[in-house]
Amino acid sequence: MDSATWTTIDRLVEWLDAHDSNSPEVTRLLRVLKVQEETGEVAEAVHGAMGSNPRKGASHTWTDVEKELCDVIVTGMVALATVNPDAGKLFTDHLQSVADRSLTSAAPPA
Repeated sequence: MDSATWTTIDRLVEWLDAHDSNSPEVTRLLRVLKVQEETGEVAEAVHGAMGSNPRKGASHTWTDVEKELCDVIVTGMVALATVNPDAGKLFTDHLQSVADRSLTSAAPPA
């Protein structure tokens, strides 16, 4: 991810912090738990897009799923930046580690 993305995340964290009356420990906990809340919204959107709930029918679209997935990513980035002030570097290093172990050991596609 480019630095502009993490700059925006840092600005969001600052904005949230300015409107937060919780202790830093509670703030960290709530922001991490928010990721789970957003993940539940993705699941709800998938069910809605697939029309799997007979009572609700097709209540969502795949565009709704995409938007909810973006919310999960942003929320995860905010949580990570709340837990670690060098979140951008941490994420980049972790992504590289995942790529190194996954992409180098995988057989080439047939």
